[in-house]
Amino acid sequence: MISQAPAHEDAHEAHHGHSHGHQAGHGTFRSYMTGFVLSVILTAIPFWLVMAGVFDSPLLTAVLVMGLGAIQIVVHMVFFLHMNTRSEGGWTIMALIFTLIIVAIALSGSLWVMHHLNTNMMPMSPEMMKNMP
Repeated sequence: MISQAPAHEDAHEAHHGHSHGHQAGHGTFRSYMTGFVLSVILTAIPFWLVMAGVFDSPLLTAVLVMGLGAIQIVVHMVFFLHMNTRSEGGWTIMALIFTLIIVAIALSGSLWVMHHLNTNMMPMSPEMMKNMP
């Protein structure tokens, strides 16, 4: 006699779209609202810093705005994209780390090349520019 249990379980998983191999959590209403409130706060603070001219130094204001932006990226990844070390067996975090490394290499390499080109290029005066073909 053939057992019908495995076929029934496969049909049940196919019908409901459940995959027990992945542990990607779905957010609750509370977690989405927490992420939303944090996002609004992390958007309002930089807006206030710039519009009210809280600091005299534009550099300090820019650094604070970028820092709050980086914090907001983390809030979005945790509360809306559900990225953590448990989901997908840790592969989402590994993919994020790999992406950040590649972006850092590309940006630092581009800045390094542009700096050295600027340093090593022959300076040209406006007269020299007029004589160029």
